[in-house]
Order: sequence, then structure tokens, then C-alpha cells
Amino acid sequence: MGLGLAARRRGGVVVRVPAIRFHLLAVGRLRRGALYDLQEFYAARLVPRATIIELEEKRPLPPALLKAREAELILGALPAGVRVVALDPGGTAWSSRDLADRLAVWRDRGNGTIAFAIGGAEGLGGLVIERADAVLSLGALTWPHFLVRGMLLEQLYRAQQILAGHPYHRE
Repeated sequence: MGLGLAARRRGGVVVRVPAIRFHLLAVGRLRRGALYDLQEFYAARLVPRATIIELEEKRPLPPALLKAREAELILGALPAGVRVVALDPGGTAWSSRDLADRLAVWRDRGNGTIAFAIGGAEGLGGLVIERADAVLSLGALTWPHFLVRGMLLEQLYRAQQILAGHPYHRE
């Protein structure tokens, strides 16, 4: 595969399509260890590799102000013209196939760069959710925000494999 291209099967023929570029805008700094290794493993499996942007407000702020400040940091770090998916428990739960299909629609409409916003311990600020093109829930369970990175990256890799017609995903 050429740089910046992905393969997709259409009627048994491999078709080259523009690759989807993923950005994760995540609150907090992930230290080396098992979760960092998981994040790096799946970020590196994506073609092209996912860009991870860590954002942090170091001042001790009350929870509402902290969420608002983190929202400002996320919005300020968004690449121009990017589609935004906010991760929030109030969002819609997609299947892996739903995620792949949504990504393909955006890619085919010329939106080849997609940013996923992951909030901190207090969650995402309302401004990020308002700006988002979609709000995704990873289910009703509560997940540590550092674990969400690896889980999301695995699902993005899975979506890439679904779109490529690879048997990694089993239905």
C-alpha cells in the first residue's frame, strides 16, 4: 500500500482509497506502563499511525471549571476541518460495524481526518460535545479515561480491518 492510501475490497477487487487519519485528543498524560503499551500497540497498527495529543490543565480547579478549561484545550488543539467524535456516556453506542460504516461515509465525503475527544476524570465539557459531529458512548459501564484510549484505538484498528475486508473482525 502506498503512503496515505488504504485498500478496500469491492467485488473481489482491491481498490485503493484515501486513508483515514485519526487524532486522539486526550486529557491527561499517560505514563509508561501497561496502558501506555496498549495505546502504542494499537496506534502503531493503524495506517497511517494515529496521532495522540495529550492535553493537561495543571492548576487545581473546581470540577466545573476544570471541565470547561479542558474543553478549551481540546477545542484549541483540533486540526482545521476535522470531523470530531466526542466520547461521552450520554452518546450513542455503535457496534464495530457501525463505527466502520460511519468512518467510511465521512471518508468518502472528503473528511479523511477524524478527531476523537476523550475527557478527563470529570468528563468532557459541554463545548466539546456541542462542537462534535457525533457523540459516541462506549457503553453504560464506567471506564477509566486512560483505558479508553487503548479501547478506542483497538476499535479504530478493527474498523480499518472491516473496511479492508480483512478477517480480523468476526461477526
